[in-house]
This record gives sequence, C-alpha cells and structure tokens, in this order.
Amino acid sequence: MKKNIEKTNVMRILDQKKIAYNSYCYADTDAISGIEVAAALNQNPDHVFKTLVTQGASKNYYVFLVPVAKELNLKKAAKAVSEKSIEMIKLKDLLSLTGYIHGGCSPIGMKKQFKTTIHFTAGDFETILFSAGKIGYQVEVSLDELKKVISFNLCDIIC
Repeated sequence: MKKNIEKTNVMRILDQKKIAYNSYCYADTDAISGIEVAAALNQNPDHVFKTLVTQGASKNYYVFLVPVAKELNLKKAAKAVSEKSIEMIKLKDLLSLTGYIHGGCSPIGMKKQFKTTIHFTAGDFETILFSAGKIGYQVEVSLDELKKVISFNLCDIIC
C-alpha cells in the first residue's frame, strides 16, 4: 500500500517537525466512509480515526477524533471541553474555518489550532491513523509524536 505518495500539507508539517509517521493512499479505491477507508487500508476500524469539528454554546470551536465506526456523543464531548452543549458545525463552514473539506479534515494544519480531544481508546494502540488533510490520504502517528504537533486530551467521547 505504501507507494510514492504525493505529500499533503499535513505530511509536510510532520516532516518539518521531524515527526515519524507512515502515509497511506486509498485514492484509487471507492472508499468513502471511514469504515470503507479502514477496510481499504486493511486496518481495524478502531485504529482509524475521523476528525470532527464542533462549536460549543460559548461559540468556541473544538476538534474531536473518534474511531471511524463510532459516533461522537455530544453530551460527553461537551463535558470533556467544559461546555454546556456542543453541536457539529455546518458542512458549508468547514472549509473556511479549518482549511479542509469534508472527508479530508485533519487535526494537523488547520487554519487555527482548536482544543482537541481524542477518544481514549487511541491509547490502546501504538499508533493511530487519521486524515492526512486530503481525501484519499491517511497518516499513521503515535500519540507521543502527535503531542509534538498538536495539544490534545484523551477522554471518553463516544456513544
């Protein structure tokens, strides 16, 4: 699966910070959903994470990473970031807010760094996979290495 993959901005940021990672391309598949992406990459869906962007009652924005086969629990997520409530941002606002499109959103390299929470099961793996900032591309990074690029907390945030 590892061929000559074109570099995404996420990969360039990881390279610049000398972060060890693996990159994967599934662009030549029909994979659309996170579960299909995990299958295309021969990965356990619990090991592949999707990036979700929300807005709290305070109007602050938050990023959550959850396993692709799971759903974000909005009440648990709100509690994790000390908000009264949160809701998913509107799809039309994603690009202008983050610089990423739906299906290619990564916690690395957003226009602004938002408070990020990753579901605690990420700690069960040596590495996790998530979007490399472009549809068809994923990166695999350890949580220790990821901490060098973005600040995040681990918490129970799924249904």
